Amino acid sequence: MTLQPKSTIAIFCETRAEWMISAQACFRHNFPLVTLYATLGEDAVAYGLNECEATHLITSAELLETKLKISHLKHIIYVDKKNINTSAYPEGLQIHSMRAVQELGAKPENCELAVQPQRPQPADLAVIMYTSGSTGRPKGVTIIHSNLIAGMTGQCERIPGLGPKDTYIGYLPLAHVLEMTAEISCVTYGCRIGYSSPQTLSDQSTKIKKGSKGDCTVLKPTLMAAVPAIMDRIYKNVMSKVQEMSYVQRTLFKLGYDYKLEQIKRGYDTPLCNMLFKKVKALLGGNIRMMLSGGAPLSPNTQRFMNVCFCCPIGQGYGLTETCGAGTITEVADYSTGRVGAPLICCEVKLRDWAEGGYTTQDKPHPRGEILIGGPNVTMGYYKSEHLNEDYFVDEKGQRWFCTGDVGEMHPDGCLQIVDRKKDLVKLQAGEYVSLGKVESALKNCPLIDNICAYANSDHDYVISFVVPNQKQLTALASKKGIEGSWEDICNHPTMEAEVLKAIKDAAASIKLQRFEIPVKVRLSPEPWTPETGLVTDAFKLKRKELKDHYLNDIERMYGGK
Repeated sequence: MTLQPKSTIAIFCETRAEWMISAQACFRHNFPLVTLYATLGEDAVAYGLNECEATHLITSAELLETKLKISHLKHIIYVDKKNINTSAYPEGLQIHSMRAVQELGAKPENCELAVQPQRPQPADLAVIMYTSGSTGRPKGVTIIHSNLIAGMTGQCERIPGLGPKDTYIGYLPLAHVLEMTAEISCVTYGCRIGYSSPQTLSDQSTKIKKGSKGDCTVLKPTLMAAVPAIMDRIYKNVMSKVQEMSYVQRTLFKLGYDYKLEQIKRGYDTPLCNMLFKKVKALLGGNIRMMLSGGAPLSPNTQRFMNVCFCCPIGQGYGLTETCGAGTITEVADYSTGRVGAPLICCEVKLRDWAEGGYTTQDKPHPRGEILIGGPNVTMGYYKSEHLNEDYFVDEKGQRWFCTGDVGEMHPDGCLQIVDRKKDLVKLQAGEYVSLGKVESALKNCPLIDNICAYANSDHDYVISFVVPNQKQLTALASKKGIEGSWEDICNHPTMEAEVLKAIKDAAASIKLQRFEIPVKVRLSPEPWTPETGLVTDAFKLKRKELKDHYLNDIERMYGGK
């Protein structure tokens, strides 16, 4: 099994301790690590394995048995403590358990023959990270060791007091740059890491038996990273429970919430008021001192809720795989909403005019434009795909830059706000530009909506939408309307479509969306959009192309068959 330094090793596995242990071993021996999401489709995994030509793969027994298509592989190491039937695999392919590999390495005679670790150089390749992407097939982002170090240095500088007293809970995909850099940083600073999953996080999680305790309750983490979709879910669950309280309890909660919110805006804490939110805080173990949100914009309502009820700052960050997850993070003392903070010490941020979308650096009151990130954290491009590297450039001083495709607004204090995305902008038939991301972000806080995808094309003058409704809220509404049947029947009922559309219009009016931005037709989806369905990425970003293909018949119906 001896590998020479700079030989790639692929890892296709769920988030667990063995993933990080394997990654650290690869870094130590200068083996570039090829990361593949556990929820990537079979074709995407096969594509990544074929492109990187890895001969060694680390995976789990479950993924090995269900999804794997063999390519250049010679050795597969699976991390579970179970036996695999190797007869089902090609003769030249060797299957090993991780325990067997560890035992092999522990034998004295093998230790003498083992290749001594060769320390990587800053410019050596560390990771080829295949992104699940919101469009097309996966792209391998090439990350060198100095990119990783720069990105993590910038991120860690915004987390005060990071050290051995901290406990971090890992549950996001480790093949995502946010989780991978967060965990490597924890290892660097001596923090404990406990492993979980989105289905076992809290006592109320779907895979926790009633009466049993969730992972947060047991681990009591102090630090946690989260994507907005998970925070939105926590917010809606708590607020629905508040609605079920008695009038007195509900009034007390609202008074306490409003009072603390006002004090937070002034920069004060409310120790007595915090007692009121003890039960809510206990949902994540009770010890959270800081949360980091990334992957997508966090709605102001959800951010305020997390600040108030979990009694901790929410560091909202902005970065991409192409910038090692680093770009900006809000300061701990910054309780403003809708912003992603100032540039980290590892990079620079500048805005470039985007005339077609109507954004320029001369805009008032604040300059706006496409966000460019430059610095040592900017990665080296896409693996074996030089033709895709047009978003990278090197300036006259030799600094690498990446053109993000996101549109930002720079505030006078140096903090950035994400206001649009170039790919999300659609020109309607009448000439108006609609930002689909803006519409979705504005309507996500509607109680009837768990997730929403806005859609428009230039042949028509209106926006339509696809909605994953909140099952509890919609079922209760259906009962009031006298509509019975299965969950699918409720979602397909024209009356319920009309009710959700009414709720959308009410929400849009309260946040002052333009008339042409408000969806006029809706299709309710009884199935949630998860990474497993292929309709969202592992960071829960919408995959617009896949969603369009999935709802093609509905699009034709809602646009009158045109």
